[in-house]
Amino acid sequence: MELSHVDFIKLLVSPAIGSAIGIEREYRGKSAGFRTIILISIGSTLFTIFSLKIGELTSPERIASNIVVGIGFLGAGVIFKGDDRVTGLTTATTIWVAAALGMGIGGGYYMICVIAAMFVLSVLYGFMIMERYIDALSQTRKYKIVCQYEHETLFYYEELFKKFKLQAWTGQQSKRGNDITGNWIVHGTAKNHQKMISLLLKDEKIKEFDF
Repeated sequence: MELSHVDFIKLLVSPAIGSAIGIEREYRGKSAGFRTIILISIGSTLFTIFSLKIGELTSPERIASNIVVGIGFLGAGVIFKGDDRVTGLTTATTIWVAAALGMGIGGGYYMICVIAAMFVLSVLYGFMIMERYIDALSQTRKYKIVCQYEHETLFYYEELFKKFKLQAWTGQQSKRGNDITGNWIVHGTAKNHQKMISLLLKDEKIKEFDF
């Protein structure tokens, strides 16, 4: 089995596209960054080239199909869950797409891969601005307030949520000694959240405040 000049072109195009995508992940400090995305792209291209050559007379799709399985393990490794929030989904999806682009390049579908890479870059770079705008309009936070127990103490803070046009769902509430703890899931604009947080930080009755 010998590599042709076309195969060498594939191995040049693959890291070029992978680096363009990997730079964005590296810039944002993600777990799978510049080098990782490039290696995924090159690896997928190599597996595709080998599958076309090794399985040329039988079933070339068998080796290439296992790329998807392997990429699944890599993607799962960058997904984390904590504080009622899942992170790493975009990075895992980027790994998945980088592998698909590598397979496409390995199969010789350069134009499709270049166009697809442009779409991926537009999503990663351009949509980030849109994401910030959406986050400013709609933001969900967890509030935890610990203060000295008084009659209707927590009800007072629930009324404050309404005053600042924040929608709150009451979570677990508990009383220990003279202190009472309230938990809420609060939804609203980033501006209204900031106003509410600024007010609560100045409230001398609050002993503990998480937000």
